[in-house]
Amino acid sequence: MRKLALTDDILLNIEKPARYIGNEVNSVMKDKDQIDIRFAMCFPDVYEIGMSHLGIQILYDMFNRRDDVWCERVYSPWTDLDKIMRKEKLPLFALESQDPIREFDFLGITIQFEMCYTNILQILELSQIPMHSCDRTENDPIVIGGGPCAYNPEPLAEFFDLFYIGEGETSYDELLDTYKKCRAEGKTRIEFLEQAAKIAGIYVPAFYDVEYNDDGTLKSFTPNNFHAPESVKKQVVMDVTDTTYPMNPVVPFIKATQDRVVLEIQRGCIRGCRFCQAGMIYRPTRERNVKRLKEYAKTMLTNTGHEEISLSSLSSSDYSELKELVMFLIDEFKEKAINISLPSLRIDAFSLDVMSKVQDIRKSSLTFAPEAGSQRMRNVINKGLTEEDIMEGAGQAFEGGWTKVKLYFMLGLPTETEEDMKEIAHLCERVARRYYEIPKDQRNGKCQITASSSFFVPKPFTPFQWAAMCTAEEYTRRAHLVNDEFKEQLNRKSLKYNWHDAEVTVLEGVMARGDRRIGKVIEEAYRLGCLFDSWTESFRDDLWEQAFLNTGIKKEFYTLRMREEDELFPWDFIDTGVSRKFLRKEWERAMNAEVTPNCREHCSGCGAAKFGGGVCYEGKN
Repeated sequence: MRKLALTDDILLNIEKPARYIGNEVNSVMKDKDQIDIRFAMCFPDVYEIGMSHLGIQILYDMFNRRDDVWCERVYSPWTDLDKIMRKEKLPLFALESQDPIREFDFLGITIQFEMCYTNILQILELSQIPMHSCDRTENDPIVIGGGPCAYNPEPLAEFFDLFYIGEGETSYDELLDTYKKCRAEGKTRIEFLEQAAKIAGIYVPAFYDVEYNDDGTLKSFTPNNFHAPESVKKQVVMDVTDTTYPMNPVVPFIKATQDRVVLEIQRGCIRGCRFCQAGMIYRPTRERNVKRLKEYAKTMLTNTGHEEISLSSLSSSDYSELKELVMFLIDEFKEKAINISLPSLRIDAFSLDVMSKVQDIRKSSLTFAPEAGSQRMRNVINKGLTEEDIMEGAGQAFEGGWTKVKLYFMLGLPTETEEDMKEIAHLCERVARRYYEIPKDQRNGKCQITASSSFFVPKPFTPFQWAAMCTAEEYTRRAHLVNDEFKEQLNRKSLKYNWHDAEVTVLEGVMARGDRRIGKVIEEAYRLGCLFDSWTESFRDDLWEQAFLNTGIKKEFYTLRMREEDELFPWDFIDTGVSRKFLRKEWERAMNAEVTPNCREHCSGCGAAKFGGGVCYEGKN
């Protein structure tokens, strides 16, 4: 019988104790005396969100297939348990064994979004691991980061020993083998890091020096250890069909954010939206074999007991075998009451036909992301959607029985004018009007059009990485301007408009394009009490403002400044395959509101073809 890390008394006095006890269906238990490497895999947010993350599920499965590795899970304790652990000086523990994290060989942290950075420091502190990598001893775990935010690791550089750039299936085995060999040979921590730096995709921040110009911009970024390469190349799995995939994912004890089987149908995206980091860093697009996906679906539903299956992709409509796969899922699981979730679909005739077959249309709403109200702005961001596409899709949806539509937009995009902003309200009005064109006896009451605006954040490795942001006040002004325009519309009773938190957006922008100096601000904010910054109820803008003040760092330098064409960026040492020259060309095309065709229509020469496969080579073999 496993001894739990938390006493019954503690478990009974916290919210959702099931977050911390482990032992879920399909969780992996091993004899720790029979393995060589213990790896704690962490998602720095609450259990329900972490359990929904596919990347961790894949790595957890892959690591545990090795006889010499035991990979366990750890998540951020919620604020109630956090307080108790600090008061009682309880070390943070892994779910499977309930052992302290500090006893492990590795602590791997998935960095999924910028607003979890203070949670990373919480994980380190509660684990009783020194916060700065330079203070860690031979007895401390190796702390490694990965995920989308690792494409600009610099704000977190001093807190991590290593970063893994790219897809984990390629170099992790070599890294673990290297660690095992180094330990057997009695090598020191630093000697292991030197060996690790030679592995493709591994970045060791301590092995690089940074210099700044008088104006605060980056002057140079150079290796200080001859084992460290000048450029770190992202890792890509070219054959996604034959790579490892979790057939027995862990089933959460409590309802997770996405409580379902996830079927990853492809990686990458052919579209090239200029604001989208994922669309650039995950190039080239690679598809999984449809026959294999059918097998996966049957096996995973049997092994988990889940009642829903979701097709995961950045743009599901672009998967070439989508029709065959969806029709198979409908035929195979209709009698078993399995719900099929189809995110990231374009609203066209096929998608609507499918959705009407797989969901109860009386309950559900359709989600659609035009991102901008005017055609000019949609061309600027290369969305590749015309108003005709939008109206046709909405019309077909309404005629098919849907009455609720959600539309997502962005405010604060480069070159945006007040007219562009107002067009958000006008577009929603035209969508509502299209509904009321249906004869009254054929309609199902009123329609509800809900528009939502997030604020633009320029991300590394996108054509907009040179762009300036707005102040929080300006973002809010723009949202109010749009809101006022909604109130003027004829069908305003059928329209609803809401927007995101502008202060959080500005902070996200600082983190996204920050350099090493931002680490001081993150640490100070954490010391002041910032935690769970992505949660509205926990976010404290006043404490973050204080942190900038205390450290003397001006956030405006990172947000309001337009970058010069030749400015050295903190992330320029990473080779994503997509060239800086291509990104700059796309920036210039954006300024002229020119559309770039998608990858299947025409190759735009981004550079991803150098990986030797995927969409770049379709029809060429």
